[in-house]
Amino acid sequence: MNALPTCPQCHSEFTYEDGGVYICPECAHEWKAQAGDAAEAAAKVYRDSAGNTLQDGDTVTVIKDLKLKGSGGVIKMGTKVKNIRLVDSDHDIDCKIDGFGAMSLKSEFVRKA
Repeated sequence: MNALPTCPQCHSEFTYEDGGVYICPECAHEWKAQAGDAAEAAAKVYRDSAGNTLQDGDTVTVIKDLKLKGSGGVIKMGTKVKNIRLVDSDHDIDCKIDGFGAMSLKSEFVRKA
């Protein structure tokens, strides 16, 4: 049947969705439909190349040589990266690497140390 939430004001079961907004026909209350999506995005699980769960502050090891765009440098396999920060973007990890500075890495190229 209908998996829409009940109205938070009058608890009516007859709510409907219209353009990303839930509407209650009984009390005319409107609220955003994305409220549940934010909780799902916050619950995203980040995993390394071996499938281990990553968390902020973990130490990881680079599993292959990574060429840097622009500077021409290379991050060698086996480089340890301490105190990572997980972000929701194309590159999952923000970190500082000694000798290279701040950068972003993809979680598929690291292994939890």
